[in-house]
Amino acid sequence: MRAEFPDFRLGNVLATSFTATLTERRGNAVERIPTPQRLVDWLAVNGLAVESCTTAQLELARELRESIHAAATAAAIQDSLPASAVQVINDCSAQGRAAAILTPEGKRRWRLSSASCVEDALSVIAADAISIIAGERDGKLALCASQTCQAAFFDTSQSRTRKWCDMNTCGNRQKRARFNASQRKNGTAARTGGI
Repeated sequence: MRAEFPDFRLGNVLATSFTATLTERRGNAVERIPTPQRLVDWLAVNGLAVESCTTAQLELARELRESIHAAATAAAIQDSLPASAVQVINDCSAQGRAAAILTPEGKRRWRLSSASCVEDALSVIAADAISIIAGERDGKLALCASQTCQAAFFDTSQSRTRKWCDMNTCGNRQKRARFNASQRKNGTAARTGGI
């Protein structure tokens, strides 16, 4: 990966990992696919390798990403799915020609119709989004408790009570903030108690 770009946040669910290519949505947003090549990089990391990507394909990918985020957010708060988001997800799902392939190791892999077909890769992501938003998989959609993040994520924990999209970022940031607040409070109490 190129050092001048922020690292990708990778999760176990393709669709919500894709929405994490834009993070800190309610704070200082971080775009993790700012160029067509970065989309190519992200797709490769996620088993959907393509050789190239145009600016128009990058814009389509971002439109899909935002549509998945909008629909997943609505599903997480049990609100009506936005019709425009549903349309984009369905259109992307229908326009691809990816095929699921079984590997000799018993794993599923995706075969795209051509090495440069970003639309095929996006159709796989859209289909994944459909399966989690429709409730076809074991887990539940939730929103990150971080006020600056609010990312939609798919909670597969046993209790389905996970609070953070990523414990290594949002969760640790929150724990650190609580610890620092506690230290300030204890430090202030110690200083004022001895006077």
